[in-house]
Amino acid sequence: MSSSNNTIIGLATGAALGAVTALLFAPDTGKNTRKKIKVKVKDTTDDLAERANTISNEITSKFNSQKAEFSREIDGLVSDMSLKADDVIVTLEKKLEMMRKRNEKINAN
Repeated sequence: MSSSNNTIIGLATGAALGAVTALLFAPDTGKNTRKKIKVKVKDTTDDLAERANTISNEITSKFNSQKAEFSREIDGLVSDMSLKADDVIVTLEKKLEMMRKRNEKINAN
């Protein structure tokens, strides 16, 4: 994403500088030239703001998507761990019952 941002900024800056240079060398009055420069700068600024907003929205969307996926995976892991813990508890309870019975037999003798 950083390379893409740098490319966009570079292109916009180059376009703005090219437009300003063309205006400065064009035969026109100073007042008109300054007005054209002002318009070009505003257009370029608006374009950059729009692109930055688009990139920001894409990043936010990607983040939210990844966050949701991560949450689903965590929920699945917690569920799996809970089931395994239940299995371990059942096994331990069976072993404990076996040991109690064995202990009762030993004490009975």
